[in-house]
Amino acid sequence: MKQAAFIGAGSMGGALIRAACRAVGAEQVVFTDRDAAKASALAEELGCECVPDNESAAAGARFIFLCVKPQLLQMVLSGLLPVLERCSRAGEEKVLVSIAAGVQTSTIRGWLGDLADELPVVRVMPNTCAAIGQGMLALCASPDVKEEYLAGAASILAQAGRVERLEEYLMDQFTAVAGCGPAYVYQLIEALADGGVLVGLPRKQAQAYAAQTVLGAAAMVLECGEHPGALKDAVCSPGGSTIAGVAALERCGFRSAAIQAVKAAYEKNRELGNS
Repeated sequence: MKQAAFIGAGSMGGALIRAACRAVGAEQVVFTDRDAAKASALAEELGCECVPDNESAAAGARFIFLCVKPQLLQMVLSGLLPVLERCSRAGEEKVLVSIAAGVQTSTIRGWLGDLADELPVVRVMPNTCAAIGQGMLALCASPDVKEEYLAGAASILAQAGRVERLEEYLMDQFTAVAGCGPAYVYQLIEALADGGVLVGLPRKQAQAYAAQTVLGAAAMVLECGEHPGALKDAVCSPGGSTIAGVAALERCGFRSAAIQAVKAAYEKNRELGNS
């Protein structure tokens, strides 16, 4: 039996499949996706196994990662119940790992029916930067889930980036910042590059300069441990060009826009969990 099965190989599922292949070896990974051609190409690239249906994937591994949209999770899980029941009767240990935003572990356990007490349910929220090992992931489970299951899921995800334990009541908030955050940052990089083009930089260079600057600034925050505001102040000389740019951002509501983006994403996460 393989270590990890992935149901769904979309943007996020594909990123985690890549990370799992790096962490535990491609021979320990099996997955399935509705797009057979895409699945076959990914399997050939990574050296892992793709199978034609969800049931085969779930039967073939210990940790089953449910990489589907929140609206589809109940339907997909319902389709897996017969094979999960057969595996349970055969004494095969399975662990469910959901990446569905907003869907609580208690909700998932409710969908399991008689299997609720037999199948551990772990929840993880990644972001797409996991594809290159630079993701930010949060991991949680209900209090009755054994440490070995959380540790096992974390080991499969170890090459996806930074993995941290989090209380489940904070998962929607985490998702709004880290799960959705790359999209906000891509917009910032695009805007900085557009500004560079506006003042005369060639597009290719402007984009590279903007991306590297964001990468370096993020590394400074993580490695120095200083407050971002203090690091910003260190760049702003009195009467200089940087403080002029910062003032322009303030006039345009830059920080407020970022705060409202997180708030809107958080509210949407809660809505998805209640749908």
